[in-house]
Amino acid sequence: MSCLGNILWFIFGGFFNALGWLLIGGLWCITIVGIPVGLQCFKMAKLQLAPFGKDIVTVNNGFGSLLLNILWIVFGGLALAIANLVSALLLAITIIGIPFALQSLKMAQLSLMPFGKEVR
Repeated sequence: MSCLGNILWFIFGGFFNALGWLLIGGLWCITIVGIPVGLQCFKMAKLQLAPFGKDIVTVNNGFGSLLLNILWIVFGGLALAIANLVSALLLAITIIGIPFALQSLKMAQLSLMPFGKEVR
């Protein structure tokens, strides 16, 4: 079931939101200091393409993760979270779109604080 959900997700919006992650990740990778942030963005773009069947687990809540999350919210995270929220609202219009809206809300939450999280 998750394979079918991922295929439909890719067609109906996951691709465009993943492009946002790739764009922000590319901008972060331009600077040497931002390469770890950019690599995390690329991991999240991969998750954005196929979120069904995957869980997000918090693995590290240290000071480094907190500092990176604060910088992330200011320099890219808020825009991606808003894009995912808009996607969730558009997908929730129909009954069939509700599971996709829930995945989009999961990605919106992850867009705000991606550091210290692991995809399983």
